[in-house]
Order: sequence, then C-alpha cells, then structure tokens
Amino acid sequence: MLRIHFTSEDLIRTRLACRPDPLWEIAASLHRLQSQLGRWAHAAWYRDARAAIATQQLGTVVRTLLFPLFPRATYFPDFLTPAEAGQGLKSGLDAILDTPPARVRHEIGLLAQVRNVPKDMYRLADKDVRGELVAALRKYHNAAIAPHSERMQARVDAECARRGRDLLHGGAEGLLGGLGPAMRWRAPVLEVEYVGGVDRDLRLGGRGLVLIPSYFCWQKPVSFADPNLPPVLLYPLASGSPVPQHRPAEAPLSALLGRTRAAVLLAVTYGATNSEIARAVSVSPASASHHTTVLRDSGLIASHRHANTVLHTLTPLGAALLRLPDQDRQIAVQDG
Repeated sequence: MLRIHFTSEDLIRTRLACRPDPLWEIAASLHRLQSQLGRWAHAAWYRDARAAIATQQLGTVVRTLLFPLFPRATYFPDFLTPAEAGQGLKSGLDAILDTPPARVRHEIGLLAQVRNVPKDMYRLADKDVRGELVAALRKYHNAAIAPHSERMQARVDAECARRGRDLLHGGAEGLLGGLGPAMRWRAPVLEVEYVGGVDRDLRLGGRGLVLIPSYFCWQKPVSFADPNLPPVLLYPLASGSPVPQHRPAEAPLSALLGRTRAAVLLAVTYGATNSEIARAVSVSPASASHHTTVLRDSGLIASHRHANTVLHTLTPLGAALLRLPDQDRQIAVQDG
C-alpha cells in the first residue's frame, strides 16, 4: 500500500489534471497490451492499436524497446513520464531527451532489479540513442493513442466535472474522499492500493499532489518511485470489474424505468457513448440514443460533447437512483 501524507498546505496545493497526460497514457496503454487485465474494457482500442502497430511496422520496436522499458511490474523508469508532459507530448519528449545521463543509468539499473533488461538499454544514457527512443514513442503515440484522443478527452472532461462537484461541496478532502475504490481518505493520509503489493509512505511536505485521471490505467493507481520528484498520482478513470448481473437495485429500477432503460442507466455508471451503450445492452444505436434522450430529459444523466464524441454520465439524481455510493460503483460497459 502507498500511504500519501498530507499537511494543510498540501490540501491547498492539490489539483486535478484535466487533460490526458500523453506519456503516462503511453505507459499505461503499453501495460494493457502486455496483459489480459482490462482487455474487455478496451477491446475496441486493442483491436485498432494492434492493427495500427502492424500496418505502421512498429511491432519490432514495441516488443524489443518499449515493452522492456515499460513492463507491467512494480517499477519502470520515472524519467519516461516527466512532469513536462502535462504541457503536451512535445514538451514531454523534449524532457526525456534532456534527462541527465547519470539519472538514466541509475533508473535503468533500478529497472534491472525487477526485470531482465537487455544490456543495450544502458545505451539510453547517450542522448543520440534517447533520440531514437523519443522517435519510437512519438510513432507509437501517433499510431495507438492519437486516433482515440477525442474519446479520451471526453472521459477526462466528465471525470473533472464529477470531481469538481466533490471539490465544490467538500473541499480538497471531499475530492480525496471520492476517489475510490482503490483509494481511501483517512485524514491526513490517502491510502492507495498499489501494484505488486508495494508498501511505502510518501510525505508531500507542502508540495501538494497532482491527480492525473487516466484512460488506460487499470484498477490500481501509479506514482513516481522517486519521492523527491514532483508528487503525482495517476489513477484509473474506470476501475474494477463489470457490474454483476443481479443486484438489489436492479429489480425496483426495472419496475420504475422499464428493463431496457434501467439497463441503459446502469451502463452509464462510469460514462459511455451511444455505441457502447448499444453493445452493452444489446440494442440498436438508434434505440440507445432514444433511451439516453429520455434519461437526460428526466435529469438522470448528463451528456458531454467533445468534438465528434458525446459521452453520457450519471447526474447526482441518477447515481442516487442506482443506490450506489460513489466509491462502490463499478464500470458497467463491456466493449466487444
């Protein structure tokens, strides 16, 4: 477990990032490609990404360079996800390129303690070789991440709207208290279930914390290994497993709304588009659109447009109707 210790100054300086961090998303998406975990939630992306990687002949560089650097393990190098990436992909890649060689060698050495690392990985201390890594990351992002950027931003927008309400009504402690289920706020400590059973304490010491909602992060949040770096916590937009088929709220909800419309409301639990709802509930896209219109007009869901994507999320009234506290909600949409 990761225990993040806050002071009153840290609560004031805690903030929420409201756009996807491109390098953290690269890292988390590479983890998805290396694991069955979360595959159902990203099935459409997985198919598209695999096809794009093959079409653009990136398979070898992904397998031999990116997978070894971004393993699904308790550690991968911190220099690969610099804070500058919050300003955009170019800024993040420039920061990787400018990483001091001694730091690169040190962090590759830490990686070698948890995974077998090819010896030529230490060549990344050379700036020219890091330039090749930066080029590979850019190509991978263009192939696997950029085509889905509108969808990702729509989900982050919806998350920021939800967390903004928590902050408005409960302050920073209200925000931290609603981040579950993998995080529990027990003032002044945020307890975080962490990958690989890691047990450590992070004392913010007045630096505050940047919370980064992530589209590809799955179940358990991630942070820097080095406690001296600017504190961040990457956390999943949608964690857990599909909603069980039989729950106490389902029968009365079906009686109130009708079986299909109740299923649509349930499918919106963690945000969904009409096409996702249609797949989850086994109805046509036109039928899904009709049901979401009725639910929106009834004040049970809200619809957020980002470019060509419309994401539906629960309103407080819709959440109350499902009779589930925020921290116990589970994602309800299965892709594929």
